Amino acid sequence: MGTLIRILVVDDYEPWRRFERLTFLGRKDLQIVGECSDGDDAIQRAEELKPDLVLLDISLPTLNGIGAARRIRQVSPDSKILFVSENRSPDILEEALSTGAGGYVVKSDAAGELLPAIKAVLEGKRFISASLAGSLSLVATGLVSHSVSWIITLISGIS
Repeated sequence: MGTLIRILVVDDYEPWRRFERLTFLGRKDLQIVGECSDGDDAIQRAEELKPDLVLLDISLPTLNGIGAARRIRQVSPDSKILFVSENRSPDILEEALSTGAGGYVVKSDAAGELLPAIKAVLEGKRFISASLAGSLSLVATGLVSHSVSWIITLISGIS
């Protein structure tokens, strides 16, 4: 990835935030600059920190991740958003991506997909967990804007 990527981690489950910290341990190009556990705090921290990337859960106290993402796009428009959630609902997936987020990783797939998803999103590509990629509604609603790069990202897991 090259340059230092500043990341805000937003999840109400502390063991999950710990997993993300450990995933980035030893990576010179990824730095967690903030952590928070609710949607309102996520908006405030994003406005203060202006991170390059926000890793955002869907189920959060005070304001869910989808509502938080919409507000984060307003207060920190250059921040990329990657949803990391256990929610597998195609409707929730579509709603999450409609916020302008760059991708959606299912937590149970994160061990193998989180780093490739971060890379793809930072490169302006869309990343959807392989376990959700079969959702026909994504294509029907036109949410996949770069079909070729999206398919390549899914197949290769990188770039």
